[in-house]
Formats: sequence, structure tokens, C-alpha cells
Amino acid sequence: MRQIVLDTETTGMDIKLGNRVIEIGCVEIVNRRLTGNNFHVYINPERDSEEGALEVHGLTTEFLSDKPLFEDIAQEFVNYINGAELIIHNAGFDVPFLNNELQKLEGNQSVIKDICSVVDTLSIARQKHPGQKNTLDALCKRYNVDNSGRELHGALLDAELLADVFLLMTGGQRDLSWESADTNQNSYGSSQEAATKITRGERGLKVLKANMDELKAHEDMLEKLRKSNPDLELHW
Repeated sequence: MRQIVLDTETTGMDIKLGNRVIEIGCVEIVNRRLTGNNFHVYINPERDSEEGALEVHGLTTEFLSDKPLFEDIAQEFVNYINGAELIIHNAGFDVPFLNNELQKLEGNQSVIKDICSVVDTLSIARQKHPGQKNTLDALCKRYNVDNSGRELHGALLDAELLADVFLLMTGGQRDLSWESADTNQNSYGSSQEAATKITRGERGLKVLKANMDELKAHEDMLEKLRKSNPDLELHW
């Protein structure tokens, strides 16, 4: 099973006001394992971001000015997600924006549903945790996923966090060890040179044994406890 956890950033909330996609981040999962074959791209929307959106993602017009247009990366993006199951948090927001971009392409008649299926993790979370907050930050806290680096929203970072949350929320399986790394990740913009493919694998926990000084200190502490409370049973 091939699943793609996807997130986007946009210039604003309303497509009707001409807002566009400016970042796409995707994380690949095959048979419930993160493969490291991720996709990440910044996009020049040829317009400014709304003030509220800029405060959320911090992607300025200047930063995006030399990035590719959506039409330049569209085919690679479609090839990447083709036939997969998209995992999106609040798909009702991201999918219409992606459809809007696809429909702007000359001669294109396809939308996301023609390319792949979609699963909305917000709907899953609401079913599992009714009456509770189910934002990505709330779910990270609930499932003990470290989101301390999420000062600003970023499509790839949010997709990585959602991938961990999704695996835990739908079966409790998440492989956290890092097996190998190479530079085969699809990436554009400022992160292109630093893009790294990470494969998470299995690795045992390292066992650290106490040295003689630590053993003596431990024994001394037990002896103090015995003297202060003779009736207390202490075991090595």
C-alpha cells in the first residue's frame, strides 16, 4: 500500500480571492513504513500573500520570487502522487486549492480525485476523539509526537508530523530509528541542496551498564535508606 501524507501552504484562505498554493510537502509511506522518498517544492504564486497567511507560514514574496511556477512542477507532482492514497489533515482545504492549480494548466481536465484517493485525518480524529480539539498541534500532544520545531507552519514539516500522528492514530505503529540517508529526495527552492532521503528502519536500544563507582554509590544509598527505615524492604 502506497500512501502520501500531504500538506500545502497558500497565499490566503479563500480561492475566490485569487489565492494560490505556494508550498507542497509530501511524505511517502509504503506498507506503514516511512520510505524517505519525499516531495517538497516552493512555488511562485505571482502574487503577495495575505497578511494573516504570511504570519502563519512566513514565506515572503521576495523568497518565492525565484521559485518555479506550478506549471513547471505540475507533471512531476502528478507523477509522484499518481495512484496513491493521499493522507491530508482537513482535506476540504488543501484539495480544492490543488484542484484550482491543476485546472489552470492548459489542456488539463484532471482533478485530484482522478489521480488518487483521499483520506482526511481530521475526520478520523473527530471520530476517535469526539468533542476534543483535533488540530495537528493537539494531535501531536495527544500522541506524544514532538512538534517543538513548529514555530511557523511549513508544508514538509507538517506532513512529517502528520505522518507520525497518522500511523499512531490508525494502528499504533511508528518506526522511529534512522537506518540510512542519501540525497534522492525530490526538492526545489532553498532546501534543494540540503534535501536528504531518510529511511527509517529497525535498530535495537543500546544498553548502558553501571560502572563500579556507580554501583558503589547505589549500594551506599540503599544502606542509608535501610538505616533510616529498618522495616523497609529494598531489593537490588
